[in-house]
Amino acid sequence: MKVLIVDDSPNVIETIGDYLEMMGVIVDCAYHGEAAIHMLKENHYDVIIMDVMMPKMDGIKAVKTLRAELLCHTPTLFLTAKDTLEDKMAAFKAGGDDYLLKPFAMEELYLRLQALSIRGPRLDTGKLTFADIEYCTQTETVTRSGRAIKLSRIQLQILKLLLQNSTSIVSRQHIITAIWGDELPNSDALRSHIYGLRTSLDRGFEHSRLETIHGQGYRLKH
Repeated sequence: MKVLIVDDSPNVIETIGDYLEMMGVIVDCAYHGEAAIHMLKENHYDVIIMDVMMPKMDGIKAVKTLRAELLCHTPTLFLTAKDTLEDKMAAFKAGGDDYLLKPFAMEELYLRLQALSIRGPRLDTGKLTFADIEYCTQTETVTRSGRAIKLSRIQLQILKLLLQNSTSIVSRQHIITAIWGDELPNSDALRSHIYGLRTSLDRGFEHSRLETIHGQGYRLKH
């Protein structure tokens, strides 16, 4: 078994790494989410151990990026002192497979890693979901309640941004920068694409999923 440990504490990495190596596990380490993403582009691991609170890129954002952009199938165990239900929900929603609170017993950590390794790679990686909307990043197809929805390239990009940020408000400027960069569109372009996206998503359904927050931006709603 080959494991990547992602934690900003050298002591934590050393302690876990020494124990796992004693158990015959091959160990690599990274001290923040950005480093982890770089290593996963170049290497294969059976399981990832991911801290949550880290500099540069926290664990939640790192796993979201791994699942949605790198299409990384590697099972991930969140190892953290954050113990609220909201923390756990955020971790699993980001693409986590297990959650272990600090402090913990090394024996339990090892057993959980073994279980994740035996279970193998995730099969749902590359899918972004919200309520009844599903977007497959591999095929760039969108469905709502199983019904296929045709979207333009820019509408797909906008939907992906909204899905990645879930119920949070995504500002107009963030969308414009992400899609057009420095080549600013005319003033009505974004409004037109939002209108088209909303129309396509809601056609045939009673409830709208795309909400405009005046003066702030857009978000998906239940």
